[in-house]
Amino acid sequence: MEKVYKKAVLAELKKVQELKPSLLSAADMAHLPEIVQQYLHLVGAVGKEKVVTFRAACRGRIRSAPKDAFMNIQSVQYNFYQEDPSRLFYIVAKKMGLAAKVVHIYQHQTAIMKGKLLGLFTIVDAKGEEANQAETVTLFNDICIFAPGLLISNNIEWTVIDSLTAGARYTNGNLSIEAKLHFDADGRLINFTSNDRYETKDGRVFHNYPWETPITEYQHFNGFNLPSKVKAIFKHPDEDFCYAEFELEQIEYNCMALK
Repeated sequence: MEKVYKKAVLAELKKVQELKPSLLSAADMAHLPEIVQQYLHLVGAVGKEKVVTFRAACRGRIRSAPKDAFMNIQSVQYNFYQEDPSRLFYIVAKKMGLAAKVVHIYQHQTAIMKGKLLGLFTIVDAKGEEANQAETVTLFNDICIFAPGLLISNNIEWTVIDSLTAGARYTNGNLSIEAKLHFDADGRLINFTSNDRYETKDGRVFHNYPWETPITEYQHFNGFNLPSKVKAIFKHPDEDFCYAEFELEQIEYNCMALK
């Protein structure tokens, strides 16, 4: 799994070596809803380099079903937001001394998710239209949480729902998804909700449930004030299923090397 992840990252890194991002200005975000502009000021994106790529490392825990115990995880990912965005995510989960490794590869509007236990036994192999749509939601969610400066992008259509809520339609090629961004009065993003994501345990059966990622804490990283603790929740008909909790440990923007 790790070799697949690293090969994909290296291929994407080759495409961005010559890029020289400009600085994000107030004029760049003039078209955004007022509360989104406030968020960009709060996180410290204004006056900094526009984001082309980022690398994020997290720790946390994850589970497959509401009654399952959580597994501790470490994850690392590279996201690339050129004309053809990509998301490359590698996660190691451990429970009772056993390690499961999972890789998410999203390139050319196509997603795959593969996971193996002990490097031998396949535990998930997801692909297809539902996976493509689900990972497009995740790609946009990553922007909102890890790289808010990208909210100025011209492939996002905005609507004002109320003074603290903005609706967004994010388009990547032939894929479009919708989400709502929920803020507090100070301009902090406190939740992201979407009805366009799918849950799957094995990659064969998909269920479309409302999805949300409430943010519980912010932290400073190299001059940015970013969401640092996030939960991922599917809203099942009978209960809310929190299947993952992430804590951001490192983030680097416009990185040009594999680490």
